[in-house]
Amino acid sequence: MYIILGIAVLVALYVVFIYNGLVKSRQMAEEAWSGIDVQLKRRADLIPNLIETVKGYAAHEKATFEEVVALRNNAQAVPADDVAGRAKAEGLLGQALGRLFALAEAYPDLKANQNFSELQASLETIEGELQMSRRYYNGAARDLNVKVESVPSNLVANQFGFTKKPYFEITNEADRAVPAVQF
Repeated sequence: MYIILGIAVLVALYVVFIYNGLVKSRQMAEEAWSGIDVQLKRRADLIPNLIETVKGYAAHEKATFEEVVALRNNAQAVPADDVAGRAKAEGLLGQALGRLFALAEAYPDLKANQNFSELQASLETIEGELQMSRRYYNGAARDLNVKVESVPSNLVANQFGFTKKPYFEITNEADRAVPAVQF
């Protein structure tokens, strides 16, 4: 009887250990997603200032400005837990920002404007931090997904409703392409 009771206690402790590991992994993934969300919010807050600065130099490029604003609003409207939708919306916004910076190339006075330069540098910094946040999130999601799919932790994960987290991936093939470098 004591042997059976001892085995039951060991099994219960093992289940608790696995459960706590799954909870920790899930919390790490959620914290990592929160980091991405913070960087995306910083970028979204910077965009109106950037648009206003560029508007003063290139007022006739209204369609480009409207597209960036619309894509920013679309990205902010995606539910926080929709990782794939958010990745797609942010990818489109990134492309539009690239077109906005390409537009700035046609206006030397704009490129020399200190406010524009500072905004552009801030955006580049945010993009770098966003890249790090994405990597951290994908690593946390990977760790949780491994636990959710691996034996024996998958038995506990299924029993308590733990699910896999989607990766924050680039959905646009053009963004994945290797750029051509010419000298």
